[in-house]
Amino acid sequence: MAQVTAQAIRALAPRTEQETVPAARNRARKQMAVRTFLLILTAVCIFHANPFMGVSHAQEKDVTLADSGIKYPGGYDLNTVGDIKGNVKGIFIPDSGPVRITLTVEKETYIVIASPGWFWKGLEVTITEGMEISVHGSKTVGTDGNLYIIAQKITLVESNKILALRSESGKTLWSGGAMKGQTGSQGNGFGSSSGGFGTSHGGGGSSSGGRSGGGSSGRGRGR
Repeated sequence: MAQVTAQAIRALAPRTEQETVPAARNRARKQMAVRTFLLILTAVCIFHANPFMGVSHAQEKDVTLADSGIKYPGGYDLNTVGDIKGNVKGIFIPDSGPVRITLTVEKETYIVIASPGWFWKGLEVTITEGMEISVHGSKTVGTDGNLYIIAQKITLVESNKILALRSESGKTLWSGGAMKGQTGSQGNGFGSSSGGFGTSHGGGGSSSGGRSGGGSSGRGRGR
């Protein structure tokens, strides 16, 4: 009887091993599939929570800013370019999206839309409440009713330091892999604090009327 039982056990052992190994492999495959699915789902959720993630610094895609309805960074309109000067009421530097500066201009308040935070930090400049600045850029009204100006350049009035954020045509200077903005002082190639940009010979002109013919009086970059 004992011999028969031992033979039965030995006969069952190979079958049990053959059945157990494939089952274990199937469980391992299912667990791996579940882990992969959860990782993908987590990545998708994070991206939708922060649409700027996954977008390279140099190739930031256009989005519509939820608070103002302004297209960023591609909402720069050459038809509305002008200049404003006022005192800083506040500055917000987010982890993603554009830096915003609240500027009191006489009896009006403008929100200055600057550059992405990573680019702004590369400028290595500090703007504090009460500081007087001049902004050259594209003016617009947001869907929230506030006045906005998409900055092409910002001038710190007291120090005459200029922060260049876009080209004269409105192209962002953080595109093309640039990691730092252009900074300078009056007379070094970016025009006066109130002036527009010359269009033919003199580069940045000294007139106060936005975009003008710089001509020979401009001290900016000649073409």
